[in-house]
Amino acid sequence: MSASEKKKLRHEQYATQMSEKQKQEVKEAKKLRLYTILFAVVIALMICVVIATSVMESGIIQRNTTAATINDTKISAAELNHYYMDSVNQFTQQFGNYLALSGIDPTKPLDEQVQDEETGATWADYFMETATNTMKRMYAVYNEAVAQGYTLSEEAASNLDMSINNMGAYAKMYGYSDADSYIKAIYGKGCNEKTYRKYAEVQLIASEFSKDHSEALNYDDAALREADAEDPSAYSSFSYNSYFLPASRFYEGGTKAEDGNVTYSEEEMAAGLAACKAAADELLAKKPTSVEELDSAIAALPVNAETEAASTAYNDTLFKNVNGVLRDWVTDANRAAGDVTVIANETETAAEDGTTTKTTNGYYVVYFTGSSDNNFPLVNVRHILLPYEGGTTDANGQTIYTDEEKAATKAKAEELLAQFTAGEATEDAFAALANEKSTDTGSNKNGGLYENIYPGQMVPTFNDWCFAEGHKAGDTGIVESDYGVHIMYFVGNSDVTYRDYMITNNLRDADMLKWQDELTEKVTVTLTNTSNVKTDLVLGGNK
Repeated sequence: MSASEKKKLRHEQYATQMSEKQKQEVKEAKKLRLYTILFAVVIALMICVVIATSVMESGIIQRNTTAATINDTKISAAELNHYYMDSVNQFTQQFGNYLALSGIDPTKPLDEQVQDEETGATWADYFMETATNTMKRMYAVYNEAVAQGYTLSEEAASNLDMSINNMGAYAKMYGYSDADSYIKAIYGKGCNEKTYRKYAEVQLIASEFSKDHSEALNYDDAALREADAEDPSAYSSFSYNSYFLPASRFYEGGTKAEDGNVTYSEEEMAAGLAACKAAADELLAKKPTSVEELDSAIAALPVNAETEAASTAYNDTLFKNVNGVLRDWVTDANRAAGDVTVIANETETAAEDGTTTKTTNGYYVVYFTGSSDNNFPLVNVRHILLPYEGGTTDANGQTIYTDEEKAATKAKAEELLAQFTAGEATEDAFAALANEKSTDTGSNKNGGLYENIYPGQMVPTFNDWCFAEGHKAGDTGIVESDYGVHIMYFVGNSDVTYRDYMITNNLRDADMLKWQDELTEKVTVTLTNTSNVKTDLVLGGNK
């Protein structure tokens, strides 16, 4: 090989080596670039996760996702959460510590628990339906109010602002940094002071508009008399004493199981029922002429030998509140004081084939003491409330006052009343004093006035003073209650009787229901996306 050929070969080999080196460099560069890209993707994904988590926690999604529509109004998931959680909270407050009796397992999500076996609906579905029905009724009235240009009164608007402003203080009281975190804890992500204000404003406008509409409904005497004639007993009150003898107290024999439960044969239960009826008839045969005689006969029954037994008094009980088992007898127009009877307490069960079976559980012995047509006037009074001072908090969170602390407040009330009676002692003077001294927020801006007070409206001692016989305009007095000491001023009888007051309320309630139903029929609620509503709530803890 010539020198020139060798030189050419070396150049080719060198070129080949450079090419392999370059290829390796390119390969390494590609690998580095791939790692760089992967690293960038990972970082980007991490950033996305952080942003997504931040967005989820901020509640932006809940506030901007349309969960439902009411006609043309969009309802965010946050707003729907307010209604949903209120329906849950009202339910749990109703059952208190006995939530399990409702069928809810407080350790499992609501959307995983079947509430209706027939339809397969969950408890989350149940609360969602309750929430949407409430929201529908609220918006039906709210939309009508807006259409009529209705706005909140200055006082109502001020009260709303005050309640919202006070939420910050409540938040700190319960360990939250501010109102937003407090509201979020109650209602869920996306709920804050702004969403709560809108929610509360809709409810308040609907409530105030309904109240104004109700107060505008008036009925003349002809309308009242027509309604009264339809069911005269409905507006009367009845007084009676009753004593229930359960058949089970007379069962004898029985078979005791290992768990301690005792079961009785049909023959044993029939014998017990017969003995129960005989005991009730024995009381009836005594022909008691007073409640005292009836109670004496009850105490003398052999079955009551080891217990203190007596009848229960039901005084001035409105027709609707009379025990349904006893109502027909008690409210009979021919019933007279001193009448006594025995009434069976029966329950009726239906079998799958449609047949029904009546079971007698025992017998009531009923003694009638009187009735009232409630044709007496309502009363108007003014009062000044002086609260007790001092006190200690017991284990239940209630404030307990000593006799000395109560006496001190009563002494102040007597001193203030003496100052009043020593002065002009006019109604106007009392009203001015009430505005200055009373702590009752329900009346200390209108001279302590309560008009058209009906029986049972006020606490017992206050009520008894109002309806005591013989009061005349200008009478004063001192009344003690759990709230403090009341200085009373009798303004006079109302022009409205208790009976007409009840008839008016019944007519108004019926007309209001009809009005609300008509408005509600104009509203359509459509659920669109409830995935951001707390349907997976676990009542026994947070999920």
